[in-house]
Amino acid sequence: MPLHPRVPRSCAPRRIGTLAAVCLTGAVALVGCSDSEALDDASTIVRTTTNIAGAGVVGNNRDTVGLCPELAPLDRTGVEGDTRPVGHAEGISTIPADPQRIVVLDAAGLDASCTVGIWERVVGAATIDPDFRGDGDQPLYLGTGLASVPSVGPVGAPDIDAITALDPDLILGADSLGSDTYDTLTAIAPTVFTATEQGWKDTFLQSAAALGRGQSGFDALAAFSADAERVGREIDASQTQASVLRFDADSIEVDGPNSFAGQVLGEVGVGRPQVQRDGTFSVESDDLSSAEGDIVYVRFAGPDGEAFGREVMDSDAWHALGSVTDGRVFAVNDTVWSGSGVVAARAILDDLSASLNAYVS
Repeated sequence: MPLHPRVPRSCAPRRIGTLAAVCLTGAVALVGCSDSEALDDASTIVRTTTNIAGAGVVGNNRDTVGLCPELAPLDRTGVEGDTRPVGHAEGISTIPADPQRIVVLDAAGLDASCTVGIWERVVGAATIDPDFRGDGDQPLYLGTGLASVPSVGPVGAPDIDAITALDPDLILGADSLGSDTYDTLTAIAPTVFTATEQGWKDTFLQSAAALGRGQSGFDALAAFSADAERVGREIDASQTQASVLRFDADSIEVDGPNSFAGQVLGEVGVGRPQVQRDGTFSVESDDLSSAEGDIVYVRFAGPDGEAFGREVMDSDAWHALGSVTDGRVFAVNDTVWSGSGVVAARAILDDLSASLNAYVS
């Protein structure tokens, strides 16, 4: 599919990580170093310092030190003494107004704990993705502090004994764990299960409210939306149709607009190829035509997903894609792009800024 030419830009100094600031022209975004017409020269597209099967890796030098802010002010709305009632997927629970020992069982809750600054009170968390950890049990993109929070089992199968041993005063999870697990957890501590059907923003706000920082959650979400709109303007997002693929151990999934990544791209204003505008679907490795885009983002579900992805990305069917021929393919962090919450969404904004307009930072 054709790219829409953009007005050439001057070579104003810009920080590009460890790479030198350079003038670029390319198929992703046509950027000029003079008043001359920008050329569609794929060889000049910025590449990252590392790549996977020819795809430039973005976000591999993400700064996570001091990522989570200081503790946000307590939201007094609904507080009755030291508790507050909270409605959630399993009903209404009376929980501590200002929880001190929190166990988190899903990605959205862990992301929210960072966003509203209550992360230092998280005493245990389900392991989100064992293949993309930081220096500890939790993924590093949430910051070095949360990376060291001990695991209470994998997401979807929490270790009840480990949770009990931590003596939490609040357990935060998702309705995907089911009512039986909820009943078991409420015997340990007040438990809130967020409803996940309405999209990542609603889930984030539910988590922030359960953590006693509902207003701060609203503020953080509003700030993200403003930044997403700004980034969209800066990278001229509407002029590019992005394809988003995930390689599993033996399958390829195309993210639809309702996926987390799809929702963030939509808010930024990034277009999607016509075939990718309805929902998530699978493609066969020998027929990748529906995976084509002006730019293609790929991610891998662990080592097995990467092994299968490398195999596909070395195939004739893959190299028949114009985006591959022109070098318009970028590999992104699977945990981030499969995540849920403001921290993950902001990380995607950074990835888009570093790739959609042909700059790498």
